[in-house]
Amino acid sequence: MAHSHGKYADFEDLREQAITLRRAGLSRRQIRDRLHVHNNDILNRLLEGEAAPEWTKRPNAKDDLRDRARELRLQGWTYDQIQVELGCSKSSISLWVRDLPRPERPRPNTQAARLGVQRAVENRAVARAELQAKACAEIGPITSRELFLVGVGLYWSEGSKAKPGSNRRVIFVNSDADMIKVFLAWLDLLGVEPERRRFSVNIHESADVPAAEAYWASQVGIDIDDLLKTSLKRHNPKTNRTNTGASYHGCLRVAVLQSADLHRRIEGWWSGMVVEARRGTA
Repeated sequence: MAHSHGKYADFEDLREQAITLRRAGLSRRQIRDRLHVHNNDILNRLLEGEAAPEWTKRPNAKDDLRDRARELRLQGWTYDQIQVELGCSKSSISLWVRDLPRPERPRPNTQAARLGVQRAVENRAVARAELQAKACAEIGPITSRELFLVGVGLYWSEGSKAKPGSNRRVIFVNSDADMIKVFLAWLDLLGVEPERRRFSVNIHESADVPAAEAYWASQVGIDIDDLLKTSLKRHNPKTNRTNTGASYHGCLRVAVLQSADLHRRIEGWWSGMVVEARRGTA
């Protein structure tokens, strides 16, 4: 076998030299440079079976952390808890303790959990009610002008608009009884006589139609017989209806007779409100 001394020596002689140097405390690098053996495979064969001296062994800075992590895991700690305690990454913790059994999680108290959820729901309901009551009190008395402006905006957002070539007529349709009542109060303010108002129910055919008619008649203070014919919406089996149940009453349609001029005035009022709003923000 050739080596860098410039002469040939057999492998066993070279191995004997390498072992002697190793036992003298030299590192692999030092032995390599001393014997001029720069082939790692050959160097491995020369030093086979010989332990490295202690001073060449790199201390593992995480050995203590690893041992502590395993100890905590055996005590039932979670990865998050170990991470906070030791300040190391979850990936390292997983590598160190993955062979250990997972700690048993305490079974939740189902009844206590239900009570907790119920209390949370009740607390949110109370908070909402308090906020709504506070907001309601902030309104205070409404002047006639304020009701007038509210009514114009309400109608323009929810009432029927005149299409080109169609007859103008004031018609208001809504499923919210309070919206209907505000609209009727607005008509009172404008001097629209009750005799000019016509009411009818619009509802899905699968709903409780008589109950809906009784509901709306009571909301606006008329007899059921004073309602016009109810308009039924046909059932479409392809649609998934959400407006079902006892709280579903359909919509009430309020039409005002001889209201073409009133409709034109509403258009003008709304235009005036838009002009003044733009002027106020200019």
